[in-house]
Amino acid sequence: MPTVSPPALPSLQGLSAQGRVWRAHSLGQATAAVVPSSFAALDAELPGGGWPLQTVTELLVPQAGVLEWRLLAPALRAWWAAQATPNQATPGRGRRAARAEPARRTLLLVNPPHTPHLPGLQGLGLDLGMQAQALVWVATATPAQALWTAEQAIKSRVAVLAWLPEARPEQLRRLQVHAQSSDAPAFLVRPEHAGQQASAAPLRLVVRPGEESGGWALDVHLLKRRGPAHEGWLKLQAVPGAVEPLLTAGWRVPAPAEISAPLPAEPAVPIHSPSPAEHPHALAGPVLQA
Repeated sequence: MPTVSPPALPSLQGLSAQGRVWRAHSLGQATAAVVPSSFAALDAELPGGGWPLQTVTELLVPQAGVLEWRLLAPALRAWWAAQATPNQATPGRGRRAARAEPARRTLLLVNPPHTPHLPGLQGLGLDLGMQAQALVWVATATPAQALWTAEQAIKSRVAVLAWLPEARPEQLRRLQVHAQSSDAPAFLVRPEHAGQQASAAPLRLVVRPGEESGGWALDVHLLKRRGPAHEGWLKLQAVPGAVEPLLTAGWRVPAPAEISAPLPAEPAVPIHSPSPAEHPHALAGPVLQA
């Protein structure tokens, strides 16, 4: 009988060239598509140069409902505009020809801490009101319902922004498994102290309000990524285009944008939680600091 040789195994060099192997001292290369964050300094620190698809990303914040929108709005806007596919045109009547309308996928908000504020979203560039069901808001009664909703949305290849403060490590692992079959972004917003817990999310970031630009800047630290440990904080200028003309002259003076600052030994940002009477919506104003 003829001898059958076993198939040759791929070499380590070949796997590295395909981006399937990464060394701990260097950033990993994304094997799937990414969505640029629009912050050059942040993209330079993210494996693949942007927010990864086919994975879940954790955002750890001291106060949910504001910072995540400022950080993610540019990427969500770009993704939502890029993935549109034209529908078939409906036959026109008389001399008026129908135009093909773009079919866009849904952005699902799961249990946001504040009522979505459409003018605020538009101010961030997320003009999602042009098409029905472009933005879906789901308010659940229990953490289990929120988790189930996020899981079903990820399995359905829907873009997800979910607030899951009580998710357990095994539940996050399940979401990560489902995200590997999706080509839509999936972001989980959790409290900052959750960074002390284990998580299957390949990318975890701590986001805090910066002191520059009257509190509109963001301080970002990469807690976990495919690559070396991130040292220090990225200072990102996150003033929305619709808001910048409304700021006073003193607030318009740009601070050194998108730079890395040393990691403080005991970083503590005093946060004042505005009452509903002060800001009834998530994006009605910047984070107030004591």
